[in-house]
Amino acid sequence: MHIARTGRGVAASAAATAALVAAALATTSQAGVTLAAPAAVPHTKAVPAIAGHTLVHGVASPLSSEQCQAKWHINCYNPLQYRTAYNLNPLYRKGITGKGRTIVIVDSFGSPTVQHDLDVYSRQFGLPSTKVKVVKWGHVPAFDPKNSDMTGWAGETTLDVEMAHAVAPGAKIVLVETAVSETEGTTGLPEMMSAEKHLIDQGVGDVITQSFGATENTFPGFNRGDFSSIKKLRYAFQAANRKHVTVLASSGDGGATDMKADGKHYYNKRVNSWPSSDPLVTSIGGTQLHLNDKGDRVKPDSVYNDYGAGGGGQSHVFTRPGFQDGVKNIVGTRRGTPDVSMAAAVNGGAWIYSSYDPTATGWDVTGGTSEASPLFSGIIALADQAAGHRLGNINQALYNLAKHRDTGVVDVNDGTNNSYEGVTGYKAVKGYDMATGVGTVDALHFVNALAEASHHS
Repeated sequence: MHIARTGRGVAASAAATAALVAAALATTSQAGVTLAAPAAVPHTKAVPAIAGHTLVHGVASPLSSEQCQAKWHINCYNPLQYRTAYNLNPLYRKGITGKGRTIVIVDSFGSPTVQHDLDVYSRQFGLPSTKVKVVKWGHVPAFDPKNSDMTGWAGETTLDVEMAHAVAPGAKIVLVETAVSETEGTTGLPEMMSAEKHLIDQGVGDVITQSFGATENTFPGFNRGDFSSIKKLRYAFQAANRKHVTVLASSGDGGATDMKADGKHYYNKRVNSWPSSDPLVTSIGGTQLHLNDKGDRVKPDSVYNDYGAGGGGQSHVFTRPGFQDGVKNIVGTRRGTPDVSMAAAVNGGAWIYSSYDPTATGWDVTGGTSEASPLFSGIIALADQAAGHRLGNINQALYNLAKHRDTGVVDVNDGTNNSYEGVTGYKAVKGYDMATGVGTVDALHFVNALAEASHHS
């Protein structure tokens, strides 16, 4: 989740001292941000699930984790480390790279430099590049690097594309850029859903990753118990379910709480966010990786909880779906999130390259669950290729695999939690929890197990 240039987050230059970084980070904002729409428009605004957590900004070239520790007292990871951490290299050696599969990424406005930036990123780490097919949905305005809304989304777009490509270098990427104009009273989510539905109907895309969200409580009618404003937006997911397209969404960075409609303050109680809370979506939470420069773990994963925390908890809109019946003692009668987790911590963030803002071209370290969702979209692309067909909704298979050993589901149970902004969250304990879901994955075993499970579903 990336917001370095929007003014809602923090940005530390390469020359910044560790003390400056630490001081600046104390003022960071949070993900799943939900900003108020104009007063005349009673709609919830879709915003990128960007945490505003860019600790390192505009560096000339990426550094090693050891160098990041020495310079900024943080860990920073590149895709080669992720490949080791998630046991991806054996899959690549077998030709499982996502070839023949398509990842759809949905972001408002997009980035005018996304192809160039992906090419630079790929060359830096020796990855094969791929052409990003851009689909403009609606009258997308010309990019303005001085528009904080646009640069926020451009940062999100960059992160999404580079993380998806890092895991599935052979997959095609389709970037859908939607037009959002608050002055016309549109708020983003309807445009995004209609764009997704169109691509699904056209047969484009095997997996859709969504790094945006809005707190359920901010939707019109919520306080009256009227959830129709959310449920009327589900048509894209229903279409995806019919066409066997996998849909993912970031669980947010507010721990067990999230933003109010003003985009500045948090609820002082447990809340959840849509689309992550939708049972037709696989909710992707966040972990903190602890790696050496080779990508080997120096200790087990913990819950993402630094300058933001992995979103998780009970939905107030959706009741418990059948695939969570086995964890009803934890989620109760409600839909619980997340379902599974990937790297998202800011201390342990990902290197990305961007040049959409000519005043801030270079390498950044970013974190948040909008890193985790595109990472997992790459995992799905690999599993689709291994299976020879789309996996579709994986939720039932995911929870089934979590019951068995050697399926590549790796429990996160170190006792850390996603408490945030004074709201008590959930601990990572043995088995399913609402901090990291079923845990994270060992891709070599998980991809094969998920592909095999799809043949029996």
